[in-house]
Amino acid sequence: MLRRLLLKAIACIVMLQPLLASAAAQTPGERQFQRCINCHQIGPSARHGFGPSLTGVMGRQSGSASGYSYSSAMKNSKIVWDEKTLSAFLKNPDGVVPGTRMRLWGYNDDQQIRDLIAYLKSYPAPASR
Repeated sequence: MLRRLLLKAIACIVMLQPLLASAAAQTPGERQFQRCINCHQIGPSARHGFGPSLTGVMGRQSGSASGYSYSSAMKNSKIVWDEKTLSAFLKNPDGVVPGTRMRLWGYNDDQQIRDLIAYLKSYPAPASR
């Protein structure tokens, strides 16, 4: 009986190993981005979905990613996304851009925001050809 239990425990550990390794390999910013992935993509092959692609968001004017249909509130806000503006937006999206369609309760932890912004910065806009 003990042997059977031990074998089951080992089998569980072996089966969970890839999942555990993947979670351990994530940076703090990648972990924070998990809250965003239902609506946003990031990276070289990212596409617009329910929300716009966030590749190259740092330094970009709000509402300006080609091919995405933004709310008028976002288009008219004329915000340029940098650490300060994005931090404020992530804390209180409706307070920074009243009428935004983005549904996020907001981040309360400044370190989580810094981690997420560092992650976003690691995916700059592709170089122009």
